[in-house]
Amino acid sequence: MTEWKQKRFWTSASVGEEADGYCILLDGRAIKTPSKAPLVVPAAALAGAIAAEWDAQAEAIDPNSMPLTRIANTAIDKVKVQQAEVAEILAAYGESDLLCYRAERPAELVARQAEAWDPLLVWAKEMLDAPLDVAAGVMYIPQPTASVAALSRRVEALDAFDLAPFHDLVALTGSLVIGLAALQGVRPVQDLWALSRIDETWQAEQWGHDDDAAATAAIKAASFADAARFYALRHAG
Repeated sequence: MTEWKQKRFWTSASVGEEADGYCILLDGRAIKTPSKAPLVVPAAALAGAIAAEWDAQAEAIDPNSMPLTRIANTAIDKVKVQQAEVAEILAAYGESDLLCYRAERPAELVARQAEAWDPLLVWAKEMLDAPLDVAAGVMYIPQPTASVAALSRRVEALDAFDLAPFHDLVALTGSLVIGLAALQGVRPVQDLWALSRIDETWQAEQWGHDDDAAATAAIKAASFADAARFYALRHAG
């Protein structure tokens, strides 16, 4: 049986201005989120990019080709209604950040992790006022209370339209520091993603290419880039 897909029902998508932001219009009618809330975003550049996703749809609508729309829907329908809880969940990543747990061996992987991750921890110490401790192995180590608090304050300062993409940046990498570095443009997005994949890249080098793993990694990389783009568009201009 062929899977049913919703058909394109509009001729053109455009941006309209509302009192609290910008809406997306399909043939002049404002669209809503899956929860039937008005899809209104706080930046014209972001609204324009979302409208472009709708305009790019062919005869059958492909939700997978509309990542900015998805993140906006998440911000409105899910994050806004539990913003404090989402911020708390994300801030907790600072207590067990990926960058703080290093391999014990082999020496080449240990060196590769240090070269990739130490500069980000230096940045966190100097620019975020959040020095973090590093340990070999996977056993949990407590982080300095002041550092965890400093990181938490930065997360709590984000609103729903920041937290929605930030969730993807952090959850996909397992690193609060990498997520914050992406927001601040410390390194190019593709570089930050590669830094989060040091261990996976090492394993692939040792055991060979796996098509399924590579396909999954590509999807995650695209989602990471989409989240960073959403945040950048939200703060453009």
